[in-house]
Amino acid sequence: MTLDPAYRVAAVDSRLFGSFAEHMGRCVYTGLHEPGHPTADDRGFRGDVLELVREMGPTIVRYPGGNFVSGYRWEDGVGPLEDRPRRLDLAWRSIEPNTFGVDEFAAWCIEAGVEPMMAVNLGTRGVAEALDLLEYCNHPGGTLLSDLRRKNGVEQPHGVRVWCLGNELDGPWQIGHKSAAQYGRLAAETARAMRRMDPDLELVACGSSNTAMPTFATWEATVLEECYESVDYVSLHNYYDPLIQSREDFLASAVDLDRAIDALVATADHVGARLKSQRRLRLSVDEWNVWYQSAWDETSMGDWVEARRLIEDEYDVTDAAVVGSLLITLLNHADRVGIACQAQLVNVIAPIRTEPGGPAWRQTIFHPFAQAAALARGTVLRVEPTCPTYPTTGLGDVPFLHATATHDEETGAVTILAVNRSTTEQLDLTVHVRAFPGHRVTMCSTLSASDPASRNTAATPDAVLPRANPDVQLGDGRLQVALPPVTWNVVRLEPDARTSTTP
Repeated sequence: MTLDPAYRVAAVDSRLFGSFAEHMGRCVYTGLHEPGHPTADDRGFRGDVLELVREMGPTIVRYPGGNFVSGYRWEDGVGPLEDRPRRLDLAWRSIEPNTFGVDEFAAWCIEAGVEPMMAVNLGTRGVAEALDLLEYCNHPGGTLLSDLRRKNGVEQPHGVRVWCLGNELDGPWQIGHKSAAQYGRLAAETARAMRRMDPDLELVACGSSNTAMPTFATWEATVLEECYESVDYVSLHNYYDPLIQSREDFLASAVDLDRAIDALVATADHVGARLKSQRRLRLSVDEWNVWYQSAWDETSMGDWVEARRLIEDEYDVTDAAVVGSLLITLLNHADRVGIACQAQLVNVIAPIRTEPGGPAWRQTIFHPFAQAAALARGTVLRVEPTCPTYPTTGLGDVPFLHATATHDEETGAVTILAVNRSTTEQLDLTVHVRAFPGHRVTMCSTLSASDPASRNTAATPDAVLPRANPDVQLGDGRLQVALPPVTWNVVRLEPDARTSTTP
């Protein structure tokens, strides 16, 4: 492939590297929050988890759901702990103690260095409750709810800018499930009302729960007919299950995400054209990940308990390569994808795992996210790789190489992210970098293992790590690097201080 700074996709929006924390399983309780843990601070925030979150580098975190939000009463989670009610959470058949709520989440975001992204309940609630939460979070003071926040010990507003108007309300499993027309009208009313309080909010309308829904695209078209002029984003959710396909097909998952993004962009643009709108909506891919969904038996949730272990998938090297590939697709659509949230952050289909009272560790999928978030800065370059392909079931012929590159205009650094989808063959990649003279290789790493089913565990937390790849050369405007089978790879080029000049 060839890199040239003149051929661009778009600037990297840092919010492409978002995450998601839902009151589900052990994501919050014994994940983010565990009073009495050896590393916990006086608010109960696990220090070991905070340290890993900062290392991983998410920029925005969506909260509090997810399915959970469609039955959530945010008022239950504020004020003195002893006054907070215990509730039945119908979404995940659990007891919700409400010891972690809006104010704790906002304080945790400050500690983690992330932006909060709040969802409002449009399942069992509506416009009034959304306005109440917005007033509590964002109004400075002098009103009932802003003064309640101050009474609860939070003097300054939380200043939440990004708001999700409900969650997956096309799903029959969703509490308060609605038709597209019902939801579109409610989303429009809620958006218009929220903008009366703060016109500068960024609002996300619910798209379909996933692309397998029979209403995918028609749901979005109907919803956006109602609220196109009132929102900034439409959401896309997609998960990829390793158990329902061959390893070769699973490694091609990002092709499906690529097509889903194109389909949703086309749907939104069609509505905008029909409405003769001057606005151009972006996508919020605010739930995406690898999920061993077919292995999960929903009936196994059993009796009502707090913080049960729920879908705590263990990820291997193949999963990490697919997560890396999904990140590449998000970057390659940086012109239309403005926000993306890997679901979820801790324990529940997550890059970070914990044990109550015990350690926290990085799963294999932690590493592609952390490297992309740290290094993919500046502008996404338009690359057109040429390479062999292989046949898949349902997606046609798919290239073995999946890659992207970014150029940081401020530092001059170029970052190449690449996945080799082949399960058996090394790829010998040649990148033409004539447009970046005077650069040198400052990093070349590969995440791989002799057994692509290798995992990190509490006992072996560093079994799978990105390691230096010595098979890289740069000369005469060509970068050459060997990519082993089933791998996530990062190459970093930076201007050589010995040869660069100041304009």
